[in-house]
Amino acid sequence: VQLQASGGGLVQAGGSLRLSCAASGRTFSNYDMGWFRQAPGKEREFVAAIGWSAGNTYYADSVKGRFTISRDNAKNTVYLQMNSLKPEDTAVYYCAARGSRVVIGFATTDYNYWGQGTQVTVSS
Repeated sequence: VQLQASGGGLVQAGGSLRLSCAASGRTFSNYDMGWFRQAPGKEREFVAAIGWSAGNTYYADSVKGRFTISRDNAKNTVYLQMNSLKPEDTAVYYCAARGSRVVIGFATTDYNYWGQGTQVTVSS
């Protein structure tokens, strides 16, 4: 499956952005989807994940209550709505996919497919 992330940009602290990740190549609804981010000098970290049916979502503690992951299987797209952004949210954001499992994945090694990343910069 091929993934194309978009929607990043520059925003002031307290602002919002919505990231999108369009998938192609395989049956999108068979995949769990995740968002990860990587700040300069840091390791890539888990942000959010959603199961194939969209009935189960998971968030890192650092974004819980501010970010919302969703998916539209008809459009082969997963979204990350980011509200109340903080300077520490600045990073390159990556979407990822893997064949659906009973247990959601939280590690980068749990995912087989990756998008190219989109830069999010939050100014103070």
